Amino acid sequence: MKTIGAIPGEFKDTSELFVALGDEQRQRILLSFEPGERLNIGQIVSASTLSRTAVSHHLKVLRLCGALQSEKIGKEVYFWINKEVMAEILQRVLDYINTRT
Repeated sequence: MKTIGAIPGEFKDTSELFVALGDEQRQRILLSFEPGERLNIGQIVSASTLSRTAVSHHLKVLRLCGALQSEKIGKEVYFWINKEVMAEILQRVLDYINTRT
């Protein structure tokens, strides 16, 4: 067994994604997206039981960890799943697991 030191830099965003995905409301928000779909906050709120404020909070967490991307078009902000970032982070975890077993 080796001593556990600092978490390697490449794992920093891993914990942020896992924390974000650990919340059931954020999981529900992610599951509300169809493949390739972009949704604004009003559409997400209408598909949710949460208030607009709560949805805004969860969207911010998901965006900051890289699970969602966003773009402002006019007065609306549209969100979509950042498949590449999530796949990259999860692949790093799988690669680590596969090298340890």
